[in-house]
Amino acid sequence: MNPKGFLYILAAAFMWALIGVFTKYILDEGISALEIAFWRASIAWVLFLIHATAQRQLRIHRTDLPALLGFGVICVTLFYGSYQVAIRDVGVALAAVLLYTAPAWVAVMSWLLLKERMTKTKAACVTMTILGVASISLGPQLMGSGGITLNWFGLAAGLVAGFTYALYYIFGKAFLYRYPTPTIFVYAIPFGALLLLPFIDFAHKSPQAWLLLIGLASVTSYGAFSVYYAGLKHLEATQASVIATFEPMMAAIFAYMLFGEKFSVYGYAGSTMIIAAVLLVVLSGSRASRAATEER
Repeated sequence: MNPKGFLYILAAAFMWALIGVFTKYILDEGISALEIAFWRASIAWVLFLIHATAQRQLRIHRTDLPALLGFGVICVTLFYGSYQVAIRDVGVALAAVLLYTAPAWVAVMSWLLLKERMTKTKAACVTMTILGVASISLGPQLMGSGGITLNWFGLAAGLVAGFTYALYYIFGKAFLYRYPTPTIFVYAIPFGALLLLPFIDFAHKSPQAWLLLIGLASVTSYGAFSVYYAGLKHLEATQASVIATFEPMMAAIFAYMLFGEKFSVYGYAGSTMIIAAVLLVVLSGSRASRAATEER
């Protein structure tokens, strides 16, 4: 494994794990979850625009604009919004774990939409993910000294975040492989952010709140995606996916150290099943890719 690529992807996972930390502190400033999603997107858009302009990566085909706008609905309006709500309602650690139900969603949608084969390994991944979520949701309601109570709306928001995160990959595979990352976000982000506006009552923001919002967008959107795709230049996508699973683990550590969040026994069991399912599906994909290469 290329050490440089490993460090890039690990840095991205660390940055994404900080989403919950930034969000919790911004919520304490009296800013709503959806407003946080709006500013996370809008500030990141400015950074991606500067990047794309400097690299002369602004041009797109007009026929691809509807797909880019649809991607904005998925990656901003739905994904950013639902993930911030999940962090607010079920805590940093559980929201990060629910986000990683994405590989199970990918397996199902690839089977239904892209006509990819549903292997035994993929089916096992889906089953483990379902059992993991069931274990979390059927366990005791109180999640420990952090004072976070498991509620069905927050759980649903976390699953929506995982689903829309999965759509990110499905959409990219089907439509957006022709453009660099900054180009995609320059067109997708503003449309997705605008659709959040009807649901936001903008709050007064202190200088500290603005600094936190700028940090959230700079680190967890622009910075994380930039180093992640830099890492992909040195690693296979499957290797990157395995390393990225450090995100929920690091998020859980941050949540425990900073906010006192911890799972029940059922929560730990369910979380372990979900993370194991992620590792199972990405490692099986790596073996299948090597086998296909050897056959050629």
